Amino acid sequence: MDLGISGKRALVCASSKGLGRGCAEALAAAGVHLVMNARGAEALEEAAAAIRAAHGVEVVTVAADVTAEAGRAQVLEAAGDVDILVTNAGGPPPGLWSDWNRDDFIAALDANMLTPIALMTALLPGMMARGWGRVVNITSGSVKAPIAQLGLSNTARTGLTGYVAGTARQVAGKGVIINNLLPGIHDTDRAASLDGGVAKAQGISVAEARVQREATIPAGRYGTAAEFGAACAFLCSQHSGFIVGQNLLLDGGAVNATL
Repeated sequence: MDLGISGKRALVCASSKGLGRGCAEALAAAGVHLVMNARGAEALEEAAAAIRAAHGVEVVTVAADVTAEAGRAQVLEAAGDVDILVTNAGGPPPGLWSDWNRDDFIAALDANMLTPIALMTALLPGMMARGWGRVVNITSGSVKAPIAQLGLSNTARTGLTGYVAGTARQVAGKGVIINNLLPGIHDTDRAASLDGGVAKAQGISVAEARVQREATIPAGRYGTAAEFGAACAFLCSQHSGFIVGQNLLLDGGAVNATL
C-alpha cells in the first residue's frame, strides 16, 4: 500500500533502537525524511546511517535529552516545520506503590506526559496552518489495563491519554490527526530489563522469565519493532484521516477486554 507520505518530514523521538527505531524505519521505507532523536549519540548515528543506506532518505540526528528544556529546544530547532511527530520515551522504573515519592512522580510526568504535550504544543500550530499533520504518541498497554508494578508509568501515560482525547478532537478539523499506540510486550531492551527483574525476583533465568510471560500472551510471542513500526506508519499516512484520538493496542491479545 502506498501510504501517500513520501517526501514529508517526521520527528521521531527515542528512535535509535526499540519501538522508536521501528517507527523510524517504517516511515523511511515510505519515503519520509527523518529527524531522529535519542540520548546516546553513538547508537543514534549508527541507526541513522543504516536508515539512510537502506531507504535513501534524509536523516538529521539530534543527540539530546528531549525531556529537558534545553534538549527539547535543540530537537525542535532541528525539526522545524515537520509534518509528522512520533513521541516516545522509555518508561520509569517498576516498583511498589510504597516505593515512590513526589520526585519520582514528577520525573515520570516530565518524561511520559509533559514532554509529549510540550512537543505537540510547539508543532501543532504549524501543522494546522499547513492543513495537514500526524501525531502518534507511543504510550503503553497499561493505559487500558494497569500493570501494578508500573504505577509511575500507569499514572503518567494515562494523563497523556486524557490530554490527547480532548486535543485530537480540537485539531482534526484542520487536517491534523493525533492517535496513540499502546504497545504490549515487544522484543526490546525494555522487555529484556523487565524480564531480568522477574528473573531476579523469582530466582529463575531470563529465558525462563520470557517463556513464562509469553505464555500469558494469546499470540504466544513478543511483538517485533518492525510490526509496531508498520502500525505507526499507517497512522501517519494519508489513509488515517478519519481515525481521531484513538488508542490502538498492539499487545498480541494480552489485554483481555471486549472494547
